[in-house]
This record gives sequence, structure tokens and C-alpha cells, in this order.
Amino acid sequence: MEDHHYLYLGLALVSLLIVLAKRRRRSLAHGHGDECLRLPPGPWQLPVIGSMHHLTGQLPHRAMRDLARRHGPVMLLRIGEVPTVVVSSPDAAREVMKTHDTLLATRPLSATVRVLTNGGRDIVFAPYGDHWRQMRKVAITELLSVRRVLSFRAIREEEVGAMLRACAAAAAESQPVEMRAQLGALVADSTVRAVMGDRCKDRNVFLQELGHALELTAGFNPADLWPSSRLIGWLSGTVRRAEHCRDTVYGILDGIIKEHLERMDAAGAGAGEAEDLLDVLLKIQKDGSLQIPLDMDVLKAVIFDIFGAGSETSATTLEWAIAELIRNPKAMRRATAEVRGAFGARGAVSEHELGELRYLHLVIRETLRLHTPLPLLLPRLSQEPCRVLGYDVPPGTTVLVNAWALGRDERYWPADPEEFRPERFEAEASALEFKGADFELLPFGAGRRMCPGMSFGLANVELPLASLLFHFDWEAPGVSSPGEFDMTEAFGVTARRKAGLLLRPILRVPVPGV
Repeated sequence: MEDHHYLYLGLALVSLLIVLAKRRRRSLAHGHGDECLRLPPGPWQLPVIGSMHHLTGQLPHRAMRDLARRHGPVMLLRIGEVPTVVVSSPDAAREVMKTHDTLLATRPLSATVRVLTNGGRDIVFAPYGDHWRQMRKVAITELLSVRRVLSFRAIREEEVGAMLRACAAAAAESQPVEMRAQLGALVADSTVRAVMGDRCKDRNVFLQELGHALELTAGFNPADLWPSSRLIGWLSGTVRRAEHCRDTVYGILDGIIKEHLERMDAAGAGAGEAEDLLDVLLKIQKDGSLQIPLDMDVLKAVIFDIFGAGSETSATTLEWAIAELIRNPKAMRRATAEVRGAFGARGAVSEHELGELRYLHLVIRETLRLHTPLPLLLPRLSQEPCRVLGYDVPPGTTVLVNAWALGRDERYWPADPEEFRPERFEAEASALEFKGADFELLPFGAGRRMCPGMSFGLANVELPLASLLFHFDWEAPGVSSPGEFDMTEAFGVTARRKAGLLLRPILRVPVPGV
């Protein structure tokens, strides 16, 4: 992120010199005609860049956590020219996502997000309203239901088997494996097959553009930070990059949709159960029973959502889980012993019996606590005036929930909150879950805008993690002490590991088919 700040500051100065006379420079309170609002406290601000200088040198979720320790759990920033309230306590998060859930249920459509989603016609960023309600219902009941996720079990098992064979081949040669690439390919291929049926011939281009889209939606692009300045938007080229990304991805999807339609027409009206999510969407479209017709732009935006929200977050969680186990040998030994004890007689991990692995699920829960896939979740936008912990939030304010800070707050996680300790859920926080009811732990959000793909994402984490521990022991080449293992985060809408994950597999249980 540091590399971008020089650009941001330079663009801000150019904007100040050229369009200073034309810009609105009123404060948030004056901008809404309310001079007596009790606005949240926050750090001092500069003209044009607002609070940006307080966010330099650290990743945004870390900088915001440190600022909240000084200014309180409800804090007002101006990021560029965007008024932003950041909440960093369970009580404040509860008011945002439960008490005022309806008032804060819509999303701000930044310049780049507006382009990538065709004006918010997807599910994730769709404005709160009839379109969003309809598409969320489709997602929950048709696309991402537990029954639908279970129907893709064979795909997950096949893709995990391919990954295990690749690791076994490396183990036979005593060679390390770049696990980031393996895990990313595993989740991507599993998702592609679940969504499209067959592997996509343009998979690498598709995933590359998906990665670019995730970078653009992080919200720290000049066009998003200074939306009123056309000059900054033009100089940054951000919107043009978003348009190129969208056009590339949608062009690939056009070809895949055409193939599906041709196959469906050839099968005739008597075709059986839809095999993949694209089939499901096309059948819903043809059925014509929706109140708002499902056109091709919406269909493509929803597919883009599933890939962006599902594959990236699952791969990130898998990578962090393995990295934490490498760094914590005691937890690694316990998790490995549990998996091998449960499936040793079978010779392979069976997905339908993963519920027996109690400690493995604590490992995943602890990983989600420490490494929330979306540290700031996704932004909300106030539609009407409301109050959070007694502070006024005027309409048009972006609201961020720092879920990463919630998971590390020593007031709610008193036993070494920065340490990876799955056992904590056996004791002090044993009742806490991540399904939106406990506001200390919100990896998937809560309320109306909670992630509808939680089951889909977890299914792509549980089986691979259990299988890798069952068949292999793991070593980090060149790391003399587990505590030296690099756990630095990278900047982005998802907080991935900055370094790769180069590990040496040691085969302990034969991999079927090898």
C-alpha cells in the first residue's frame, strides 16, 4: 500500500491546485445542514486527503485498529473525500448489523465497483432493494443452499485427490511444494467446475482478471477516494482498468454461457436436474417466474460474485490455516493425530464424516478469528440518519466494521488474543460461533448483508485441510524455528499472506491412485 500513497498525495496536490475553487469543502455536518450533530471522534484531518496520512505505513485494518484504541470504538475518518465511520467493538458492530441493519443495509457504489458490477446488478454490491432481495433469495435457496453444496462433493473430492497426487510426487523426489499455487488452483478448479461444469479453457486469464478486480474493489483507488474530481479519475486510469477487467471476464463468460445454452437446447425440455450453477441460473431465467427478469448482465455479475467471494476467501483461509499450523507445532500434532485417528482405517478422508473432527474445526475457527478473509468486511452506506453508541451517522456516510480488530480485541479475547490457540474455543469462548450471532467473531459478517456463501466456502476449506494433514507431515525449508515463519499480510480487499508458502511434504499415509 505504501507504493500507492505517493500517487495519492501527488494526485491530491494536483487536484488542489486545479479544482480547489470548484470543490465542495464543507464538513460532514455542514454538508447535511446539521451543525449540532454529535459526530464520532477521530484523528485530525488535512485538506483534500482527509485522514489518509494516518493510514500510511500499515495495512488499513491495522492502522484503523490502532487509531480506534486512541479515539474509541466508533471513529470518524475522511478517506480522501469519503466520510467514513469505522466501528471496532462488538457493541458497535451489533448496532450497525442488527439494531440499524435496515438503515445500513445498502452498499456504496464506488466508481470502480459500479463498473465491475454493471451498476450494482450483482448480489454482493447490489444496493438494498427489490433486485438485491430477489437475487439473495435465489442465492440462498437455489445456488448456495446446503443441498446444492453437498451435490458438488464429488467435484471437491476429485480436485483434492489431484492435489494430493501432486504433493505425493513432490514428496517422492524430496522436493518442496509452493502451496499457495496448489491451494489456489484447487479452490479455483473446484469452483469453476461447480459453477460452469467443465474446466474453463481461459481459466488463467479469468483468474488473473479476477485478482485485478479484487485489488480494484479494495476502495483505496484515487477514483474512489476523490469521486468528485474527474481529473483524478482520469489521471489514475482506475476506471479504465476496471472496464478492461470487466470486459475481459464478461467476454469469457459470454462464450461459456453460449455453450451451456446450446447444450440445454440440445437436451430439450425434459432435461433432468441442473448440474452446475450456471445451468441453475439459465433455467431460472428461462422459467421467467422471477418478479424482476434475470438478464444476461445480472447473470454474469452473479457468477463473478461467486468466484470473487468464494474462491479467493477459501484459498486465503486454507493458506493461513496451514501457515499457522506450521508456526504452531503443538496444534499441528494434535490436528494431525485427530485426522489420522478418525480415518486411518479407511486410508482416505471422507467428506461426509468430517463432522467428527472437532479439533480441526477449532483450527478453522481460530484461523477465521485471527485472519478474517475480509478484514473490514464490505462497506455499508447509511441511507437515513442513525446513531451508533450515541454518535450520529449522517446519510451518505460509509460505515466499515473492522472484523479483524474484533477478533483480536484483548477485552473480549483475554487469553493471548494475538496467538494462535484453537484450544481457546474449548474454554473461554466455547460457545462463540461465526454465523452472525456473536459479534466478537464476524468472518462472514452478520445481518441482511451476511455472506450467503458460507457453506460453499467452508466446504472448500475443510476437506483439503483434513486431507493434507492426513497424508503428509509438513516442513518449512530454511526455517530453523517455527516462530521465524513469515506471517506478514499483503494489501487487498482480502488479507492474504505476503510471502509464498513453500513447504516440503513427507508422505505418511499412501495417497490413493499413486
